[in-house]
Amino acid sequence: MRISISLLLLFSLLAITNSTPNPIKVSGNKLVDKVTGQPVVLHGVDRSGTEFACVQPGNLIFNGPNDQNSVSAMKTWNINSVRIPLNEDCWLGINGLPSSVSGAAYQSAVSQFVNLFLSNNIYVILDLHWTAAGTNIAKGQDPMPNTDHSIDFWKSVAPFFKGNDAIIFDLFNEPYPNSGTWNDNGAWLCWRDGRGSCPSLNYQAAGMQDLVTAVRSVGASNVLMLGGLAWSNSFAQWITYLPNDTMSNLAASWHSYNFNYCNNNGCWQQYVLPVAEKYPIIIGEMGENDCQPNYINSLMAFADQNKISYLGWTWNNWDCDSGPALITDYTGNPTGFGAGLKNHLASIAHN
Repeated sequence: MRISISLLLLFSLLAITNSTPNPIKVSGNKLVDKVTGQPVVLHGVDRSGTEFACVQPGNLIFNGPNDQNSVSAMKTWNINSVRIPLNEDCWLGINGLPSSVSGAAYQSAVSQFVNLFLSNNIYVILDLHWTAAGTNIAKGQDPMPNTDHSIDFWKSVAPFFKGNDAIIFDLFNEPYPNSGTWNDNGAWLCWRDGRGSCPSLNYQAAGMQDLVTAVRSVGASNVLMLGGLAWSNSFAQWITYLPNDTMSNLAASWHSYNFNYCNNNGCWQQYVLPVAEKYPIIIGEMGENDCQPNYINSLMAFADQNKISYLGWTWNNWDCDSGPALITDYTGNPTGFGAGLKNHLASIAHN
């Protein structure tokens, strides 16, 4: 059978366009490709919007575009991963939210968004970002997940995406029990066990063990990310209080900004490196509120040296001083802060 050169070229382009990332797992202190066994280091961006647009006026699911053109713009930055924040009320379709932006409609839209990234060979992190106990609508960050909905959220999300281990589950965005304490035994106990271990909260908290168990109970084998205390900035006793995972497939989630407590090399050496020696670390959010790249430049150098993954907050065209935001528009023009990430990813892409 004779095939023209033009057809061969077309098939090649289709193959490139439709490539998807291989599944990954935890092996020692690394993420590895389950097919090749090679280490995987994630370099990417957060794509905010799906945590808040569905509970704010306007009846939207996304903030900004969610099409191939917008993903193609992101790829020009040499990313291989994206983190998508979610809202538990919108996913579950509860607490009186319009059906046009919650339940099946929200789940379908998020699933299509995930598949779009996967089809562009980009790993996806799904993050439980906004929660609320009882009949309250999830319109912000709570100190801890709740037993009313958060466990059900993961029991619904996990079977929806299980079977594709190129998707990572970030179990809860930024825990901050006991008013954001950096290192307190009671706060760490609350972090792991929830419920009666969290006397400072006015609702029944779910612990990280509850969420790990919820995902594994439905047979999902995906890598799970767990952020520590102080808005996922503290690793002080992360290993000591780590929940049990029947699949031993846990990664540490770290959020690092210039305005966090642990924002210097001395702190990283003392608290981050001991975790990095035993578990993969993914900086699920990094940034600075001065519209400059000075802080992330030093952070990325530390991360590269220690094979730590990192994603910049956020691929939204907000004010980079108050956001912080990586871009000025959705074609990918960087802010001063975003230029630091873009230029660095370009430099290591050719190493």
